[in-house]
Amino acid sequence: MALHSMTGFGRGTNATEQLHASVEISSVNRKQLELAFSLARELSGLEACMRPLLLPHVSRGRLQVSLHINRVAQGAASFEVDMGLARGLEEAYQRLSQELGRTLAPVAADFLQVPGIIRQQESALDLDEAWTVVEPALQKALVQFQESRQQEGRVLLQDFLQRLGLLERLVTEVEEAAMGRCGRQAELLRKRLADLDCPVSAEDERVCKEIALFADRCDISEEITRLQSHLIKFHEYLKSEEPPGRALDFLCQEIHREWNTIGSKALDAAIAQRVVVAKTELEKIREQVQNIE
Repeated sequence: MALHSMTGFGRGTNATEQLHASVEISSVNRKQLELAFSLARELSGLEACMRPLLLPHVSRGRLQVSLHINRVAQGAASFEVDMGLARGLEEAYQRLSQELGRTLAPVAADFLQVPGIIRQQESALDLDEAWTVVEPALQKALVQFQESRQQEGRVLLQDFLQRLGLLERLVTEVEEAAMGRCGRQAELLRKRLADLDCPVSAEDERVCKEIALFADRCDISEEITRLQSHLIKFHEYLKSEEPPGRALDFLCQEIHREWNTIGSKALDAAIAQRVVVAKTELEKIREQVQNIE
């Protein structure tokens, strides 16, 4: 399965001799799946038809689905007249005439200005008939929607691979720097003792004990192993058939925890610098993971 972004857009149209349908699908980031429909009240029954077609394609994000249906004009339009409103308007003019003492009579424009006196007559829209024109439009919108998500997903994938490569190099550099850390600390300890005019034997029990304690405190071999395992797992998730967004988000937290532990245990300037760089890159990865389905 190709990596999908949670943001996308698609539009599809379809028409018959009687109806024209237009469907738009757009999505933004959300931790859970949300479906929101925008359509006329008389078409609300079509939501139940659209949901089964949408759900297999998304697992996270907020989808906004807009549907518009127009009737195709055919011949002369049919109008109806509300005679009650028309008579009421005429009676209102008669009362005005009596009150003002002069003759006032409504003209054609007056009747047209009152909403509802003359209105176009439309038959109720049959939902089964509407669905026959909506479904093809929805399918076209889905295809375009998925293509836009896949295109952004390919860009995100390249960004992930580049940053993961840098993290892997940093792990290797930290592992190499940690190998000679105890030896450097032992040499530093002896130098400090010599500077204080307190020369001791290399086999002195107190020195050996101090070096052993330091070696235990700054041992980051377990963290390095877990980091390597997490990075391998990250690559596996990127190739997964299932949407990896939630899993990658959790994995980023675990990777961050290991880098924090290394930074606090290593007690080495060279390692600390690499930890800062790694955490900066990881934060960029975490931001992008929020866009992944």
